[in-house]
Amino acid sequence: MKTNEFISALRAAPQNQLVFTDMDGQAVPGGYHLTELKATSFDTVDCAGQVNRWQETIVQLWVPPDPADDYMTAAKFVKIFDQVRGMIPINFDTEIRVEYGDQNFFPSIYHVRSVTGDGNVMRVLLEPPATTCKARDRRAANRQTAGCCCAAKTQSCCVA
Repeated sequence: MKTNEFISALRAAPQNQLVFTDMDGQAVPGGYHLTELKATSFDTVDCAGQVNRWQETIVQLWVPPDPADDYMTAAKFVKIFDQVRGMIPINFDTEIRVEYGDQNFFPSIYHVRSVTGDGNVMRVLLEPPATTCKARDRRAANRQTAGCCCAAKTQSCCVA
C-alpha cells in the first residue's frame, strides 16, 4: 500500500482505534508506541547485474514492558506522522511498511496489505515479506529469455 493511501484511510476515521494484525488475526497489543518513522532509499543490484532503486516509508512500532490496554487512535498516529514529515522528507508515493516484532510476531518489516474499518476500530492487515528473484520476475513479466541469474551460472531460478 502506498503511504498516501494509508494516511488517507487514517484521516477518514480519526477517532477509530488503530489495530495492527497479522494474517492469522493476531494483534499487536494495545499500548504500542510509534517509535520511529523512516524515509528509506534502497540501491541494490540483483543476480542479473541490474541496478534497482526505490524508496519506502517505514513506521516502527514497539510495545513497552507494561503497556496500556488502549490502542492509539488514527488521529494520534497521523499527528505523529505529520510532525515527522515536517522534519524529514516523506515521499507519499512510496510503499508504507511496518517494522515490528514480539513473541507472537516474527521481527520483520511487514507489508500493509489492507486497512479496513469496523465500527470504532481500524484494522491494518500486515503481511510478511517474501524473497524473490527480480531477474526472474522481470523475465516472466516481459517474456524475455535473457538477463536472468547468469551470475549464478544456472538457469534453474529462471524457469517461469
